[in-house]
Amino acid sequence: MSFYSTIYNTFMKRNSIFVSTIFFGAFLFQPGFESGINKWWDYHNKGKLWKDIKGKIGESGEEEEEDDE
Repeated sequence: MSFYSTIYNTFMKRNSIFVSTIFFGAFLFQPGFESGINKWWDYHNKGKLWKDIKGKIGESGEEEEEDDE
């Protein structure tokens, strides 16, 4: 029980410390979560994203563009 009372006395007893802990935790959690979601998105949309097809479209698009002026 002393572990829980230590956690309570350190992080939750005072409202200012509790709110600061929440903000600090969210600040640290956000970059890891964003990186994980971006990797998941890239994996599940492989071949459909602009970075995957940019070279294919750019090569074929340059050959077809001719000015008739």
